[in-house]
Amino acid sequence: MDDERPLSIDVGDGIGEVPAVLRRPDGANATLAVAHGAGAGKDHPFLTGFCRAIGEFGVATVRFDFPYRAAGRRFPDRPPAAIATWRAVAAAARAEAPDGEPVWASGKSFGGRMASMAVAEGMDAAGLVFLGYPLHPPGRPEKSRDEHFAKLAGVPMLFLQGRNDPFAIPNDQLDALVAGLAPAAVIDWVADANHSFEVKGAKRPAAEIGAGLAPRVAEFIAQHARPGRRT
Repeated sequence: MDDERPLSIDVGDGIGEVPAVLRRPDGANATLAVAHGAGAGKDHPFLTGFCRAIGEFGVATVRFDFPYRAAGRRFPDRPPAAIATWRAVAAAARAEAPDGEPVWASGKSFGGRMASMAVAEGMDAAGLVFLGYPLHPPGRPEKSRDEHFAKLAGVPMLFLQGRNDPFAIPNDQLDALVAGLAPAAVIDWVADANHSFEVKGAKRPAAEIGAGLAPRVAEFIAQHARPGRRT
């Protein structure tokens, strides 16, 4: 993507720097920081396709690697390091945006979960977008990862989730979580889709799948437009 600019973001706390990519289309009116899932980095086609597509709706993006990915490790960072990374990325995104532009936090699976935990711990964000929230380990609905959402009441949140996502079966468990956070939170179920938003029998490139989620995310951001806050 020739309209992208690389960034290097210092996380601090002895963690070091992580690579990121800024994409700012002409006329952008919001910035969305986008984190990858546990098994893929910032340049996975799902994320690059999503970021390019949402840019066409006037949303700038900053996608980044967590420290473990930047270091070539396979096992995801523990929450303290991931949350520190999110704080640094959010600050960098605000610094790159015009004064007053809202900065949102988003992520695929692990990346979205860590974004929500960072906001629950005080990170400023105009809202949250989950590209497949990992509510629990597959087959372990009793291990729900929802305790921190009690601190997010009133934060605009969009959950995009596949009906066949094993991290959210049974579906009514996530429905109940979102209902308890309404009206600020809403959920859009994608029929027959799995955790990667793939639909059996309808094979599509990952970039196309990611791009297909962009219109709904852009619509949600536009519906909640408000002045950004700086901390």
